[in-house]
Formats: sequence, structure tokens, C-alpha cells
Amino acid sequence: MKYEYSENVLVQDSAAALMKDELGWEVVYAYNKEILGENGTLGRKSYHEIVLWRYFNVALKRLNPWITDAQLAEARQILSSYLSSESLLQINEEKYSMLRDGIPVQVKKPDGTFESRNAAVYNFAEPEKNHFLAVQEMKIHNEANLYRRRTDIVGFVNGIPLLFVELKKQNVDVKNAYDCNYTDYLSTIPQLFHFNAFLMLSNGLEAKVGTMGSKYEFFHEWKRLKEDEVGAVDLETMLLGICNKQNFMDLFENFILFDHSGGKCAKIFARNH
Repeated sequence: MKYEYSENVLVQDSAAALMKDELGWEVVYAYNKEILGENGTLGRKSYHEIVLWRYFNVALKRLNPWITDAQLAEARQILSSYLSSESLLQINEEKYSMLRDGIPVQVKKPDGTFESRNAAVYNFAEPEKNHFLAVQEMKIHNEANLYRRRTDIVGFVNGIPLLFVELKKQNVDVKNAYDCNYTDYLSTIPQLFHFNAFLMLSNGLEAKVGTMGSKYEFFHEWKRLKEDEVGAVDLETMLLGICNKQNFMDLFENFILFDHSGGKCAKIFARNH
């Protein structure tokens, strides 16, 4: 099934439909429909929250049968906390390590002493058993409530916002999504990117993927789903290549690198060849 990316069919709706119909993501349209509260649409208590704790709690209890309510609360606190003196990239690297390797929580041993044990956030061996959710038009406010933004698509896995997708009409240059939207969000709602793994920018006909901290010239296409294909640079190809659940978890676990050579940190995501 081909998805239309034209003036008559919104790029965002087409992308969301593909993620739902072809890739099996749950899709929620949130703008002016989201009900806040623990029992609300996404379980958010306010528009400041960017982790969907409802899904996070379910995942940790399922993946770590030993975890207690106190340890779950500890895991949430550890994952949420950061130093105000840290850069956004430093925060992102710390969060990535915990999401990939597990969140260290204290476990009491029979002799009364404590040891650290990592609570798994994801099932990498069986990607389909994680919860994949794409939210369209999600309201996000900064902590001081000075800035209010609405994102096109944010992709959550087990409640953690790993995917950011900024979309434009087909007659708008993709770089506009980087210059006018993504960079604005970095400064106004930075908490959205504490956990981010993949940044997608597209006008439907052309799509680029990159990582936080990268200049636009380091965002690249995802041209092929199979080695022998001619290749395409559209959004559909990128979504099918990256957001396939198996690929998504594999790319997250094994193909992201924080490079500290040269005296500064750079976040690197493997190219599609």
C-alpha cells in the first residue's frame, strides 16, 4: 500500500497511518483531545511531562518480575533526575545508557545489605513485546510555562520518547524543519530530547534522519529496505526502514555511539548503505 504525500493528504496523517497499518504502532491524535490525568488519554498529569509513566510502569513490572513498588519509584526518580549544569547532550548520553543497559536500583539481600541491580526498560530479544506508540500533535510546555509547543509526531517505546518527527508540506524544503522547528524546540522544550534517539525531518518526498547535536549536513537519507533496491529518499522508505519494530530496537541498542574523541562529545547514528 502506498501512502499519499500531497497537498490533498497531510503528510502527518499519511505517516501516522503507515506507522499504524504497516508497522503496528498504536497511534493517538492528541491535540485538543488529550485528557490529562492518570486515567486520561496518555496518563500525563500535565503538559510538562514527556515520559508516559503509565506505559513505563507496565513495562518495568513485566520485564523485571522481582521489582517492588519502592524500586519502581526509585527507577523513575533516577531516570528523571539530571544536573542543571549538564548539557543536553550529556543528559541524553546518561539516559541512553540506562535505557539500553537498565536502570540501577537497590536490592536488599538476605543478610540485610544492599546491592545494585539493573532494571530492564526494553525487551531487545523480542522487540514486538515492547509497546510502540506514536502521538500526533502533542502539546508540550516548558517547566516555567513560558513556552508552549505542539509536535508533529513523537514516538514512544514503553513510555519513553525515542523518536521525534518534524514534517512539512511537500513544497517546503526539509531544511526548514531543522532551522525553524527542531532548533526552536531544543531551546524551548529541551526536556523532550533528554531521551531522544532518532530525529526525522521530512516533507514526504524527501526525508532526513540524524541525532541530537548534529548539524543539518550530517542528517542523512534512509535509501533502501533491501540491498538490491535502487533506493528512494522519501519518508515512507525511512519509516519502513527505521520504525519497523525489529529494526528500531536493533538500531537503538547497537547502532548509536557517543564519540568522545577530539575533546568533545558527538552522538553518531549509523548510516543506511
